[in-house]
Amino acid sequence: MQPFFNRLITATEAERTAFQSIPQIIDAMAGNISRDAYLAFLVHAYHHVSHTTPLLMLTGAKLPPHKEWLRAAMAEYIAEEQGHQEWILNDIAAAGGDKEAVRHSRPNFATEMMVAYAYDYVARVNPAGFLGMVFVLEGTSTALATNAAETLMHALGLPESCFSYLTSHGSLDLSHMRFFEALVNRLDAVDQEAVVHVAKRMFRLYGAVYQSIPHHKLALKERSFQQLMEEVTS
Repeated sequence: MQPFFNRLITATEAERTAFQSIPQIIDAMAGNISRDAYLAFLVHAYHHVSHTTPLLMLTGAKLPPHKEWLRAAMAEYIAEEQGHQEWILNDIAAAGGDKEAVRHSRPNFATEMMVAYAYDYVARVNPAGFLGMVFVLEGTSTALATNAAETLMHALGLPESCFSYLTSHGSLDLSHMRFFEALVNRLDAVDQEAVVHVAKRMFRLYGAVYQSIPHHKLALKERSFQQLMEEVTS
């Protein structure tokens, strides 16, 4: 039998393909978006990345005693992920946005629903299912982040200081995925099913976050940061 990690990739192929066909992602990879659209992406990223550590903490707390090895892995993730939302805020400031306005803003509907689903599944169903969200977010970063950062840097004429979140996660998540692969291959059948289930849902929910970025409209007319915030948090 194949290792579970390989079966997870196969089981989520349809959802991953649909995710990668989202126009906002295709255009970002081609450098065909505006600065406002990039800032909108960072705003959404802040609102879900700021929940990474709390979700990892909740997952660890909800795991039963006989899964102490998995709780230890959550602690390792926390050590790696803590404070990454500040990188995003710094990128926003470097790109001309108001990072304090973002810090005190609320997420839009799509981002709020994605985060709420993760909390609900961990608390109500199976905490190990959170690894399905990890698979989607880190897998996406590994596949897209570094290439998108390099393309957008040239297309938008922005300095490297505006892309610390994307560039760091493109390389960082390569090692994270190796850690993830070894981790999920140890899961029992019940937890494996939970990871597949959450991953399938997360591709759709995370896709909705990208689809909520109004990049075509913003590309036609640059807006003030205040106008942008009104758009992306509604």
